[in-house]
Amino acid sequence: MNNPNWKAKSALLAAAAAFVIALAIAASLSPRLSSVYAGPVYVSPAQASAAANQTTPFSHALPALDGNRLKAIVVEVNYAPGEADKPHSHPCTVIGYVAQGAIRFQVKGGAPETVYKAGESFYEPPNGVHQVSANASDKEPARLIAFFVCDHETKLTVPPMN
Repeated sequence: MNNPNWKAKSALLAAAAAFVIALAIAASLSPRLSSVYAGPVYVSPAQASAAANQTTPFSHALPALDGNRLKAIVVEVNYAPGEADKPHSHPCTVIGYVAQGAIRFQVKGGAPETVYKAGESFYEPPNGVHQVSANASDKEPARLIAFFVCDHETKLTVPPMN
């Protein structure tokens, strides 16, 4: 334990495990539920080793975070047919998982507008301006599970910064 980054690495491993567990739980929840807090999750070395041998459908590096104050928050976002959000920002890192339907998505300065379908994931950097967040269908509902990784207390959604 001479490595000074062991706390941050342990916290990130716990956050990753919480994400996987939270997605499994969130996928089975009622569409009426709006948010779930994913508290500390403890994973045995055997569980971590087994998880490391699984296929990874989505992976993205996270920015430097304060490992002493990490918090994982899972929020379910339901879109009615044709529904869209106004431009907004999230002060924390967001990993999105489309649980139902399809979502149109674009962050200012990032990739062009993309449609993510059920089972697909995307990354949103902290403070990125979420220009497009909408149901891609005018006929079917869509459901998004947003996994926030925060290292400070903040509102999860704020108006876009100029």
